[in-house]
Amino acid sequence: MTLEILSYGFMQRAIISGIAIAILCSVVGLFMVLRRYSLFGDAIAHSSFGGIAVGMLVGIYPLWTAYAVSLVSALIITRIRYRLKISGDASVAVLLSSGIAIGLVLISISGGFTIDIFSFLFGSILLVSTNDTILILVLTGIILVVILLLYRQLLYSTFNEEQAKVSGIPVEKINYLIVFLAGVVVVTSIQLVGILLISALFVIPNITAIMYGKGFKQTALLSIGFAVFSVVVGILASYVLDITPSGTIVLVSLAIFGISIGIKSLGKLPITKSLKH
Repeated sequence: MTLEILSYGFMQRAIISGIAIAILCSVVGLFMVLRRYSLFGDAIAHSSFGGIAVGMLVGIYPLWTAYAVSLVSALIITRIRYRLKISGDASVAVLLSSGIAIGLVLISISGGFTIDIFSFLFGSILLVSTNDTILILVLTGIILVVILLLYRQLLYSTFNEEQAKVSGIPVEKINYLIVFLAGVVVVTSIQLVGILLISALFVIPNITAIMYGKGFKQTALLSIGFAVFSVVVGILASYVLDITPSGTIVLVSLAIFGISIGIKSLGKLPITKSLKH
């Protein structure tokens, strides 16, 4: 049955795209979680809703306008946060509310909800095209290369901003970069789990991995492993059971999280308060 499923082109594209997105969400999401920006991915996703509405209103491919609106919104709100000293949770709230509000108004102008809107809200990974798969793989390669090249700067600015500044690391620019990368990853992930569930893929595999108390690199690898497993099992199970892939992926991820909590409660999981470099 599994081999037969994997022989379908749409399933191959879904799994390849899903694995790439899982890796991106784990790597970029770990930096966001450690910076206490766990819900920032969710905020960017909601702002992308406004971008999708703009694309549908003016007749442009919605994901392109979602990229533009999400990235601009994230960079502007980060700029405002720095200049006006607004707290992180407040800036997240602004993005959440503004994105949904703008999207709803534009959708009502364009004639209401359509099937396309619901596919963006809840994901449609089984419908991903060859061109979409290529784009996802290219973006994955570019983002991973950027992170590898700036690994030390990203790490130091994540764990100790003040020390990073003293060391000559341009912390503010690094923060803009991580927000920019998060924006790209979020919009890219819309096809996998949809706008409403993106934060789950950003957060759950990472907090599960953090519970195991390993160093940063080991935690990143664990998170990638949990995310990839959740995506592959979720996609296959959703096809066999004829249920939504996005919800199934998140439920598998939650199951891994729940098992880890169970192991911790039995005292068999060593927990540390912070990650080592």
